[in-house]
Amino acid sequence: MSQAHIWIVSPASARNNNGNWQSASRWARFLRTRHRVTLAPQWPAEAETQAPAAPPDLLIALHARRSAPSLDAWTRAYPTRPSILLLTGTDLYRDIETDASAQRSLRQADALVVLQRHGLQVLPASLRAKARVIHQSAASLRPFVGLRRHADICMVGHLREEKDPLTFMRAAALVRAPSARLIHIGGALEPALAAAAQATAAQHPRYRWLGAMPHAATRQRLKRSRAMALTSHMEGGANVIIEAVCAGVPVLASDIGGNRGMLGDDYAGYFPAGDAAALARLIDRVTEDHDFHAILRAQCDARAPLFAPAAEQAALLELVDNLLHKT
Repeated sequence: MSQAHIWIVSPASARNNNGNWQSASRWARFLRTRHRVTLAPQWPAEAETQAPAAPPDLLIALHARRSAPSLDAWTRAYPTRPSILLLTGTDLYRDIETDASAQRSLRQADALVVLQRHGLQVLPASLRAKARVIHQSAASLRPFVGLRRHADICMVGHLREEKDPLTFMRAAALVRAPSARLIHIGGALEPALAAAAQATAAQHPRYRWLGAMPHAATRQRLKRSRAMALTSHMEGGANVIIEAVCAGVPVLASDIGGNRGMLGDDYAGYFPAGDAAALARLIDRVTEDHDFHAILRAQCDARAPLFAPAAEQAALLELVDNLLHKT
């Protein structure tokens, strides 16, 4: 087959600088090694009043609910042309249970992609045959070697309810390790949470909210951290876990299905979601107990091969090529 045209629908944009955007832009980069790719917030493009005369060969939609209008329009206009739906955390752990448009997207897509194995269990049994796991990836960074004045525990995530940043803030009042410092990187998507972050920083000097930062700068800051904290109530397959693992930084993660699917059931760094006291105890332990830190580091290192860019690219290209050649 000659070079195909693939249209990726991503409601998130570079300005959002979130995990969904990182997924969309990375997939576009992988696919451009073999195909022509358009990355846009919807299909058809907003400027087009109707489907183009030469339609794409395949549609990839991120987010079952937010991309539902695009996937529905595609399916109606070109019922024989294939589509892929990449499911996010809010899709898997909220929307597909209650939202009719998200449920319709599941049925319409020719293939479903989840980002960790637990996602398969959440899907309706009748749809699992067309679903597969494709782990996301990140380029490895050389682990930081050197003296640290502080033991930074870094949380990377915009201030929104699903990420539960309040648990990280509350932990700041409970951590006892003198060298521990809680660093939060992320934009203020919900004003009440931004106000809480400012109040926490004023009351507890060990907590610092740095706001939104460029992706490369965030990765360098994460690389220099003692550990990363992930407090989310729901995750489809957190990019930040992969970026921490690929930088040699252990993860302290809320005990939810999406995180277990990434780190494994036997991982030693879980805490009950929403439990600030349990998170604070983990922060104290990973800061002061070098053996515990080494255990978490070894467990994360063992997961790193799952998150290799070559593995993700190969799985994606295989899926796309199978759909394009399907008769």
